[in-house]
Amino acid sequence: MTVSRLQHIPGIGVDLVGAAADAAHDPDMLRLENLDTDLRPPQIALDITRRAIDDDATNSYLPFQGRHDLREAAAAHVGRIAGRDYDPAAGCAIVAGGLNGVLNTLLATVEPGQEVVLGDPVYAGLVNRVRLAGGVPRHVPCRPTPEGWRTDPAELAAAVGPDTAAVLVMSPAMPTGDLLGHAHWDALAPAVAEHGCWVIYDAAMERIRFDGKAPEHPAAHPQLADHTITVGSASKELRLIGWRVGWVVGPPRIMADITLVGMANVVAPVGIAQQAVAAALDAPEADADVAAATDTWRRRCDLVLSELADYPCLRPHGGWSLLLDTAALGLSPAEASERLFRYGKVAATPMTGWGPQGRDHLRLVFANEPAERLAGLRERVAAAFG
Repeated sequence: MTVSRLQHIPGIGVDLVGAAADAAHDPDMLRLENLDTDLRPPQIALDITRRAIDDDATNSYLPFQGRHDLREAAAAHVGRIAGRDYDPAAGCAIVAGGLNGVLNTLLATVEPGQEVVLGDPVYAGLVNRVRLAGGVPRHVPCRPTPEGWRTDPAELAAAVGPDTAAVLVMSPAMPTGDLLGHAHWDALAPAVAEHGCWVIYDAAMERIRFDGKAPEHPAAHPQLADHTITVGSASKELRLIGWRVGWVVGPPRIMADITLVGMANVVAPVGIAQQAVAAALDAPEADADVAAATDTWRRRCDLVLSELADYPCLRPHGGWSLLLDTAALGLSPAEASERLFRYGKVAATPMTGWGPQGRDHLRLVFANEPAERLAGLRERVAAAFG
């Protein structure tokens, strides 16, 4: 029998579509289902990883909070973007990927039955971690507009109340590509101060913006700085997915608890990967590297939108994915996914469990296929939907 904590955790769907695509063994299958990318990681990270394999010091559990050089790099990275100083010893912990950091943070900040404010649509893996921690998701709608997905700052703030433990935000949001910024933090600050909740900022994609602007970090807001916990990751911006390295940076008064949870959950991040991530974060060309990758992803996004100009899609403002409104086509996301797979040789994830609006949308990841393969998407979709 399923234990109670799993009764409302349906999975994320990506694994099922990915397994079916793998089993097909068809090189013509377009892999748009998983948040992968074919763009290579920074060369410095590859070189240092190879050297680390022969370094006995990397083959260790210690230190449990992560190597000090990586904590220094992560704390400095977050501090540079947020305009804050963070103590790498007391204000930073290294984790096994960003979502490990999110779960550790939720377990350290959410009492069972408390609410966690989230967007809608939103990545099912975030919703599931809220539930696993005993929290109750409270969704704030991200609405379709002619300019793309938008979250109303007043609605975000209004969702915070006496039962709120945390507001879990991401910008660009996954999977919509919506951007949150100063207007949202201005609206949110009085509610956070009144109710004493946390802002958990998932920074995994914060520099993957298609407007060329710098991230707008909630900790840069003077009233939110002491309430913001930043969870970062090497997986998206640095393309170091298989390295499984992330970081949590925040006020020391909560970081001690997050570190304690981490020692009970996973224990230690990947030893041979940490020096590589530190070097990639610290590299003088780091911002230029992320900008170059982002430009490639933006051009792929533009190509997919052009290919699907006759279908109900909204332009994302960043990130790796965009959404197709299957309800407008008279289909459920599962039906649309099955038809695309069978008739178009396209693997795409139905968004069941990705917030209330997820039941109407299919996610298409444009980060993992080169332009020459994406260029035939129009014909594939037409074969599936007519």
